[in-house]
Amino acid sequence: MTVLVNNAGPAGEQPSATAASTVREVLETNVVGVLMVTNALLPLLRRSAAARIVNVSSGVGSLAHHTDPAHYMSGLPASATYPVSKTALNQLTVQYAKELRGDGILVNAAAPGGCATDLTKDLPFAITRTAADGAAVALATLAPGGPTGGFFDDDGIVRW
Repeated sequence: MTVLVNNAGPAGEQPSATAASTVREVLETNVVGVLMVTNALLPLLRRSAAARIVNVSSGVGSLAHHTDPAHYMSGLPASATYPVSKTALNQLTVQYAKELRGDGILVNAAAPGGCATDLTKDLPFAITRTAADGAAVALATLAPGGPTGGFFDDDGIVRW
């Protein structure tokens, strides 16, 4: 089995205070970087009998979460970078899944849930889950014919 896990995530600031160069930098890291690494490793992945690509995303990439007044993410501060880049990463995941389905390569996005990291330290609520707890990626060991093109939260449920 050959597994590629793409994980990156610089944060940002409110849209009205964000320079275009900052948005470009975060998109370069969270989206273009994933594209470059994935494309570079595709020859190796295609030679594997059971290749998996897991893009580490976030629930903040969900448009539904941000527009649902009942969801806590709708109350998060506005940002022109991290949520935007994770939404784009989710779409890139779907596009790779469509392209690579015929090669037997399963491509999914994993949202490990909120973890206590530098990214979450200034939120208006406490997150106590450790980064190590969030690192478990069951999508890396899916059986052949398993799901592809999905977005799985920390409970293993597909959510877009």
